[in-house]
Amino acid sequence: MLDILPQNITDDMALYMLIGGIIRIIIWIFFALTLYRTLKLVKKENLCILPSQAWFVAVPLFNIYWNFEVAKRLADSLNNEFYDRKVEVEERPTQKWGLIFAWTFLLSNIPLPLFILTIIGILHLVYFITYWVKVHEYKTLLRMHVEHYGKDFVAENKDETEM
Repeated sequence: MLDILPQNITDDMALYMLIGGIIRIIIWIFFALTLYRTLKLVKKENLCILPSQAWFVAVPLFNIYWNFEVAKRLADSLNNEFYDRKVEVEERPTQKWGLIFAWTFLLSNIPLPLFILTIIGILHLVYFITYWVKVHEYKTLLRMHVEHYGKDFVAENKDETEM
């Protein structure tokens, strides 16, 4: 198996790369689980992406593209859901952080000089964690609203109730 690796990579280095790759995939799976659970709280008519499609962020190489789609579609889904529930949140929640995360992930997969990749890697890690935390915050807000009012809750329009 080690015959396919370049000559200057030792057995220990190959083992560390393998372990690092496995850890990275596990992290992606937990991230996809957060996205999946968030989307499961959104009503079907408000979804712009199916909850099962969140798992594609854990597919290596394909996730370079899919992160952009998730950033846009998750933000649209949350925007629709919070609008229906009349919950005041920023417009297109999570999209800004998601797109920055997606761009830094894309850049981190381009062969660039090591010092540039190091800077991009650090930025990617910061924005990945920030995006994950933002998605989790909105998931928690939505879950609390669903637990209190139910999943099928639709806020009544104030103007119609005052007539």
